[in-house]
Amino acid sequence: MSKYERLWCYLERCNKAEYLLSYDEIKMILGFSIDHSFLTYKKEANEYGYEVGKISLKEKTVRFHKIEK
Repeated sequence: MSKYERLWCYLERCNKAEYLLSYDEIKMILGFSIDHSFLTYKKEANEYGYEVGKISLKEKTVRFHKIEK
């Protein structure tokens, strides 16, 4: 089980076309803050029907897009 699985399941369960989540919102979902390892794990989102879009360090947000099949 991936340490980010709760985030991927959250995206899949809510089933929105696009998300813009703050680092704080992600921390609430996961129970911990994202770190540099997120860049390695972000590919896992594809298995749940999403891709990680823009990661803004300045705004402290991450954009997710639903993958159209």
